[in-house]
Amino acid sequence: MNYTFTSKGKTICFVLMAIGVISIIAAFATGSHQAWSNLLWNNYYFMAIGLSATFFLAVKYAAEAGWAPAIKRIPEAIGLYLPYGAAIMLIILVGNYIAGMSSHHFLYEWWNPELYKKTLENGQPNPEFDPIISGKSGFLNLPFFFIRVILYFVIWVGFIKYFRRESLKLDQDGSVDRYLKMRTASYRFLVLFAVTSSLMSWDFIMSIETHWFSTLFGWYTFAGLWVSGISVITIVTILLKKRGYLDHVNEHHLHNLGLMIFAFSVFWTYLWFAQFMLIWYANLPEEVTYFMIRQDHYRIIWIGNFFINFFTPFLFLMSRDAKRKTNLLLVVAIIVFIGHWIDEFQKITPGVAHANWHLGWIEIGTGLGFLGLFMFVVQTALSKAPLLIKNEPLLGESLQHTL
Repeated sequence: MNYTFTSKGKTICFVLMAIGVISIIAAFATGSHQAWSNLLWNNYYFMAIGLSATFFLAVKYAAEAGWAPAIKRIPEAIGLYLPYGAAIMLIILVGNYIAGMSSHHFLYEWWNPELYKKTLENGQPNPEFDPIISGKSGFLNLPFFFIRVILYFVIWVGFIKYFRRESLKLDQDGSVDRYLKMRTASYRFLVLFAVTSSLMSWDFIMSIETHWFSTLFGWYTFAGLWVSGISVITIVTILLKKRGYLDHVNEHHLHNLGLMIFAFSVFWTYLWFAQFMLIWYANLPEEVTYFMIRQDHYRIIWIGNFFINFFTPFLFLMSRDAKRKTNLLLVVAIIVFIGHWIDEFQKITPGVAHANWHLGWIEIGTGLGFLGLFMFVVQTALSKAPLLIKNEPLLGESLQHTL
């Protein structure tokens, strides 16, 4: 059965996108210092969810997860947001750089060319010279930065397009060789993902606060990315099932999704605490600045983020039965999705807005706009292929999956 993307559904998406456009225009018109960071935050979050769905597909093929083929069309559709997220990200980065050249207000402080000049044109010492940022210029320089970013997008978009194309062909011919090639491609993607996901977190987020660094940041970012992706896969699966599209998906499949939300929320919490605890214990000036601004000016967001993303899944999904209650699982998945959206806010905004931040209708409206685009892309992809795949070797096992 194919998904029907109704005119009502399209209207909802367009309304949300219109709200987003209005919010973005309002942010720039009012001179909000968070205008660019709002774009970066929201686009990064939804792009990361698309990347997480691609990672889900690769893990499914590589591990030969027998339960997952029943819902394979869902991560495929979510992953197809990646080309849009990548294009918007390039527009944001290039647009901010061009705008920043006249105002010297960049998303990334290391983009400011004045920070690298030891002396002024008159021979006097440059008061803006930053020896720490200058010392990192071997990695943090514009040509190398954009080369890395383009390389990330080529790899990610190339693999999700490949997985989708070969999946549809597998429906037609049932070739075992094709399936084995997809599995081999998954091994390659997982290696590339391990490298690019960490580098991506350094480039897009950690380099906003250029003086600061954390060896755990890549893992911490991956954990949030992965939990967010699983939550969205869960939300889409349950909503489709409620509308009568996924009769082949049973409570055991939902149990697996709930189990992953529960387990990786604990993993995310471990990394959240480990990063904070090690930096707090060492008490090094170049590291503690990251948490000082969050404790002094973002305390409610920072602490609330922890409680939402840990206690909600931990308390409500601990029992076996809870993971099989459709409505409960849906509510928890939505809360976790929103919680990690807030997590990305507190990772990005403090480095740009510092103490002068706000979280109002402009920020929420921008998020709704990106949500509308994301929903439109995912639903369009879902409507273009049968929701139940054919001819995959593990499909029979998935349809009879029990725990």
